[in-house]
Amino acid sequence: MADVLPYKPRPGEIPTDPGVYRFRDADGRVLYVGKAKNLRQRLSNYFAPLRTLHERTRRMVTTASSVEWTVVSTDVDSLQLEYMWIKEFDPPFNVRYKDDKSYPFMAVTLGDEAPRVLVTRNRKIPGARYFGPYPKVWAVHETIDLMIKAFPIRTCSDASYKRAMQTGRPCFPGQIGKCGGPCSMTVTIEEHRAMVNDFVAFMAGGDERFTRDLRKRMLDASAAMDYEAAAKYRDKLSAIEAVLGKSALVLASDEDADLFGIAEDELAAAVQHFVIRGGRVRGVRAMTIEKEIDISGAELVDQVLQRAYGDAADVPRRILVPSLPDDAPEMEEWLRERRGKKVEIAVAQRGQRADLMRTATLNAQQALIRYKTRRTSDYVARTQALTDLQEALGMDEAPLRIECFDISHLGGTNVVASMVVFEDGLPRKDQYRSFGIAETTDDTDSMYQVLRRRLAYLDRPDPVVVSDPLLDGVEGEVEGEPGRKKPRFAYRPQLLLVDGGKPQVEAAARALRDAGHPEISVCGIAKRLEEVWLPGEDFPVILPRTSEALYLLQRLRDEAHRFAIVHQRKKRRNDITTVLAEVPGLGAARIKVLLKHFGSVTALRAAEPGQIEEVQGIGPVLAQNIHTHLATR
Repeated sequence: MADVLPYKPRPGEIPTDPGVYRFRDADGRVLYVGKAKNLRQRLSNYFAPLRTLHERTRRMVTTASSVEWTVVSTDVDSLQLEYMWIKEFDPPFNVRYKDDKSYPFMAVTLGDEAPRVLVTRNRKIPGARYFGPYPKVWAVHETIDLMIKAFPIRTCSDASYKRAMQTGRPCFPGQIGKCGGPCSMTVTIEEHRAMVNDFVAFMAGGDERFTRDLRKRMLDASAAMDYEAAAKYRDKLSAIEAVLGKSALVLASDEDADLFGIAEDELAAAVQHFVIRGGRVRGVRAMTIEKEIDISGAELVDQVLQRAYGDAADVPRRILVPSLPDDAPEMEEWLRERRGKKVEIAVAQRGQRADLMRTATLNAQQALIRYKTRRTSDYVARTQALTDLQEALGMDEAPLRIECFDISHLGGTNVVASMVVFEDGLPRKDQYRSFGIAETTDDTDSMYQVLRRRLAYLDRPDPVVVSDPLLDGVEGEVEGEPGRKKPRFAYRPQLLLVDGGKPQVEAAARALRDAGHPEISVCGIAKRLEEVWLPGEDFPVILPRTSEALYLLQRLRDEAHRFAIVHQRKKRRNDITTVLAEVPGLGAARIKVLLKHFGSVTALRAAEPGQIEEVQGIGPVLAQNIHTHLATR
């Protein structure tokens, strides 16, 4: 492969102005769209020597056959043009968005003579004002039912409204008290419009003004002995308070903001968009993103904001994000043009905002796990993943049983290894194993040791895990089922997967050769770039980021890492328990209280005798003995 792209522009040909660039393939299809404050500086990164490029960037530029750019006058213009082109061309190497579903909104049709409130998924109603999105349709209906008690506006269909206005007879929803429009024959069009304005203002966050006003009217009517009017105000106030009770006050009562929690890995990202009006979460929207080109967290935030506000009619005055995009000032200017007022993009660093960001991020992390789990649990996806793996790795058969190994340690000490098993693309937790490694020089040596010990079981006639002095005590039990012994250990895998790159793969291949099992395939997955390495190869196999095979390998690697960490923590806990048990007069109950009180082994070791003595049941002599014993171990 040539190290220079044939379509690389000549020196000095690329301008230094801000602009937007497009990579195209031989058929003219747009592969990637990007923006830059300095086109020459940005594009020079793509035309660096191919061997220095990120693997997936290299795949994009080698797939392309030309690059073109458009110079614009300002950075804000480049932001706008990039958004328009991404929307128009849907480039395969830009991030791909997948909403969890088409979310329902509450819409008020302000463009109508008598605006109505309705539930819809259509975001293109002329002149409509939208609120939400809501997670469930019933949540929108429930909110509307409560709101029309306080602000009785029109809810009937356009056909019912037209018929009622022509005949002079109230619409059916109006007859049963479910519609308060002019078609109910109880208010004029002007009076109804005023109620609609109040409805919209309340939903946009004007909570305190309405509750304060209604409470004053109720008290005034009661003082004037107009109890019928006071009861009406009381009912409206109760309806408003019921709406407010559905969402807790998470920020200041005058805070209008959108908050984005993001969780990502090398292949995908999940976004939780919290819509906050009047300090309350009015709606939550979730989306997942498939990343084809490796992008930074700031670039991802940039793309998410473009997606969220490209066609949005409701832009808040403050947007809270986990990290600022590189072009934050230009993004704020772009958003200001849409809102008509100043917009601030900020990082939630402390207080209530930081707490809410942690909540949104946790939701995003869980959504990302669910997204990946669904992909690997779907039968069609699993079949496709195994077939793709067979082809990519040059195997004779699909790897129906895959075993993945991971090495975990703390600065070279407490070295442990894990083995997780997937059969037909699904985890077999009863087959998981963990290993303790006493002496090792590095990770490759640890990997070699573990694989030799595991492969030794393949040559036994009926091997069962009964007692193996090389195995740790915990791996004789099924994960999550203490006391239940694990079944057979020697089912032959078609593929061994190791967590690591070329060095770890070569160590694994050496273990297979020395064990006399070269028929078993082996590969490694390197976390930073998600590259798949084969033994004896100088370059990795690059699986498409959207491929089911890569998602399966990634989940295997992550599960092996999780299981290794769980085993290591249990081993450390057992180690300190054993050490403390050597102290005379210190039994299991007191050890448990000690560890719970200090929270960590490090804190316990650093504690002075006086601090240890504060623990219930620990006297001065015992506290001194514990301190002395830990200091000598």
